[in-house]
Amino acid sequence: MTADPAMRILVVEDEVLIALELEYLLQDLGYVTVGVAGSSAEAIALGRSTSPDVALVDIHLIDGPTGVDVARALSADPRTTVVFMTANSKRIPEDFAGAFGVIAKPYSERVVASALTYVAERRSGGRPRAAPDGFSLAPVP
Repeated sequence: MTADPAMRILVVEDEVLIALELEYLLQDLGYVTVGVAGSSAEAIALGRSTSPDVALVDIHLIDGPTGVDVARALSADPRTTVVFMTANSKRIPEDFAGAFGVIAKPYSERVVASALTYVAERRSGGRPRAAPDGFSLAPVP
């Protein structure tokens, strides 16, 4: 079970099988998936209409390497915490485009679970601790 079973998550992933697998994993972990988007326009629209607690964002979407633009748009809403999920962290800008951190692909269920528990703890004002293995935090400005 999760630290915050009511946490609402938007999945931004253009590879259908990965998106489905992640959606099932989130459900198994007790989270609510508010939507799945494969393009930047769809992701931004879904983010604005659902105000998710967390957005899991791939860097490269169906319309190109636009995940960074999605992160900037969604992180403008203080209610949404953006977490990148990517195999190519070199595409993440130095400021992380407002994202909180990154989960490296390929990821395991354990890494996703521990990263989301960490995010939930931080969102609820929990004391900072070391990030779990497989989850890298954005640099502090």
